[in-house]
This record gives sequence, C-alpha cells and structure tokens, in this order.
Amino acid sequence: AEGTEMTEETVVTLAALKERVEAIFRKAGLNDTQATAISRVIIAGERDGCKSHGIYRIEGALRTVKAGKVKPDATPELFIEEGSAIVKVNAGGGFANAAFELGIAELAGRAVKLGLAAMVINDCTHFSALWPEVKALTERGLAGIVMCPSYATVAPTGGNKPLLGTNPFAFGWPRQGGSPYVFDFATSVAARGEIELHRRAGKQLPEGWAIDADGNPTTDPEAALAGAMLPFGGHKGSAIATMVELLAGIMIGDLTSPEVLDYLGTTTLAPFHGELILAFSPEAFAKGRPGDPFARAEVLFEAIVGQGARLPSQRRFAARRTSESEGVTLSAAEIQQLERLLDKGLDAVS
Repeated sequence: AEGTEMTEETVVTLAALKERVEAIFRKAGLNDTQATAISRVIIAGERDGCKSHGIYRIEGALRTVKAGKVKPDATPELFIEEGSAIVKVNAGGGFANAAFELGIAELAGRAVKLGLAAMVINDCTHFSALWPEVKALTERGLAGIVMCPSYATVAPTGGNKPLLGTNPFAFGWPRQGGSPYVFDFATSVAARGEIELHRRAGKQLPEGWAIDADGNPTTDPEAALAGAMLPFGGHKGSAIATMVELLAGIMIGDLTSPEVLDYLGTTTLAPFHGELILAFSPEAFAKGRPGDPFARAEVLFEAIVGQGARLPSQRRFAARRTSESEGVTLSAAEIQQLERLLDKGLDAVS
C-alpha cells in the first residue's frame, strides 16, 4: 500500500552508522579531525537512545557550516602553562568536540597530579550534549563538572524576553565496575530540541515551558520558538543559568548567550562560544581522611536505589547495552535523510 514504506524500520550496526555519518561530514567539507570527533558524539546519542542528540543534529551542523559560522577544516590548538591547573584549547572556529579530544589527556593528567584542573575551550561551535565530556572524565577515574552558554532563548525568571541560553550543566562521578553517575541537563525547563520535536510532531507543549513574544505563557511550540523558554525551578534555574554565563562565558573571555545570538543572527545554527570543564580527583581530595570515596559513594547510590528512586542516565545505559549488541533502529525517513545528506552534501540544507 502507498505510504507504508515510510514506516519501515532498519537495524544498523553502530560501526556502519558511524561510517555513514563520517562520510556525510567529509562530503560537507569537514576535515578528518572534525568529522570523526563530531560523528563519535552523534553515534553516542543514537546508541544511548537519545534521539534529540543523534542523527537529528546532522542537518543543523551542516547548516552552520553552510552559513560560514563554523570552520569545517579547523585544527584545534592546545596551550599549556607550566605549573598551571588550567589547560586551554583554542578550537580555531571548529566544533568543540575535536578541541575537547585534543585537551582531555592533558586535563586528566593535571587533575591526577594537582587534585583538580580545568580545561577552557575557546572559539568553538558547541555541538549537541555535554555528557560525552563528562564520560571521558569518569572513564579516567575523575569526577567532573562541564558547562557552557548557548544563545539567548531563555527569559530570566520574572523577565519577558530571551536573554540567557539553555546553558547546559553536566556532572559525572566515576563508579568502579559500573556505569558512572552522570547528569546533563539544560537549565531551561526543556531543551530547545524538545520544543522543536513537539513542533514537528504537531503536539502542544506542557504548561510552564515557554512564553510567547509578548511575554505571555504559551503551549504552542511555534509561539514558544518565537518567544522565550523558561528556566527550570523558577529563580533557582535562572540563577544557575546566570552562573554559567559568568563562569563559562565571561570568566573564560568568551561570548555570553546574547552575544552569541548577535553573532549568529538566528537560532537555527549551532551556537559559537566557549566551554568550561572542571576535573577533580576524588582520591586527592579524600586523602588522609577515613574511608574510600568510591566505596562511600556506592553506599549513597544504593540507598537512593533502595528507596525505589532511579539514578540519572540509567535508561541511557540500558539503551547503550542493547545498541552495542543489537545495533540501532532507524526509520525509513531517517535512512532516506542520511542518503540525501550523503548524496547532496551542503546542497541538502537550506
């Protein structure tokens, strides 16, 4: 019957999908450094069942390349000061992912040696989520906090116009022999991608997510995208978002969310700013005190789960296990979109 072919699903291995995504980015002019780093993050999103941060993001990345707002052939540069706990990477106008990959070993080495260290990424286009950065730290036995601004799409609590970014904030704690404790969330009630997905599906938004261009509450995704999103938890989320602007924008000498919007002139492109990554060695901090910090953390986690509560990211880790053994399921529309992007490159995006 007509139309049925669009509902068929295909199971793809992670390796095959990664190869295809890398090919799409190379066709669009990304060099190896950029293409492999960004593909890794997209595959991680699909693998973990995090659709809003998977292949859905390819088009936005290509649109940003086409608009000339990210350098597809950028080579990040690492700057290290002797004796400093701060590692700096200039992304050179490329995506943040390649810059992070360049600096992670140096950051981790310093955190182990000094107890804590920070990585500053400047002049980067932020792509997707922050949990890949956090995960890279927990894999090295470090706890970490990662944050970055975005572009002005969120009104401060009590305000009526976009000023703050969705300003994601992520944290990770390493667990021996298990998945790390990780959270990564926007400081807005919902990520912009979630509102976009509601718009595409023709669904209304829950109350309290957004205001329209006149500052009135709205549940219409179109009106929300033209207006402003709201911070989570009222003035608390608003304050945390402001902290992110200060630490991961102003303190590192990079753009704040309103400045990013001025630079891009639109919210349809990936945002250009900086990123702050803080790494901590639990052993170094706990040294000389009774008890093993990792064992003590497990007592806390067991108590949380023991009450029937869920640790964040558990759903993601379960999806990951399935994907790694069975592959990921893509719809016919998604397969068609990947083929179109591979065939047409930058001509596939407006």
